[in-house]
Amino acid sequence: MKKTIQQLNLPVYSFRIKSEKHRDFIFDEIRKKYVVLTPEEWVRQNFIKYLVKEKHFPCSLIAIETEIKINKVTLRCDIILYGKNGQPLVIVECKAPDVKITKKTFDQVIVYNLPFKAKYLVLTNGLSHFCCEPDYKTKTCKFLDGIPDYNSILFDTPRVSQRGQ
Repeated sequence: MKKTIQQLNLPVYSFRIKSEKHRDFIFDEIRKKYVVLTPEEWVRQNFIKYLVKEKHFPCSLIAIETEIKINKVTLRCDIILYGKNGQPLVIVECKAPDVKITKKTFDQVIVYNLPFKAKYLVLTNGLSHFCCEPDYKTKTCKFLDGIPDYNSILFDTPRVSQRGQ
């Protein structure tokens, strides 16, 4: 069935994709299984590869679709990147490429972060990527000009604060 896969604003990576019963599946290297290939899943799988290959996050410290409860409601975080101590460093929310990044979509990642208080929040639809550093004292977010790599987060190197990719 293999539908046309949209080119994203990320490097091109190779994936294992298969078709079964009129549906396409993509192999998730973190969960070690095939999952239904939806537009959002395409973004998630590409972004995971980007985080591992370009930003040097260890696969062993990445969790996918982690279930959390907020106000008795069960939600799922798309991607959580952990530090070696088990503390969440980055919460990533992925949207399909046709979903516009708005305040409402950004508020979603803020809500997902409530129990974690991660160092960074990332929102992507595969075409646009936004990363911010929450300031929990002032309840503001400082948008960054890029997504920090794993080592710069661990060693807390200075970051430029601007909006952008």
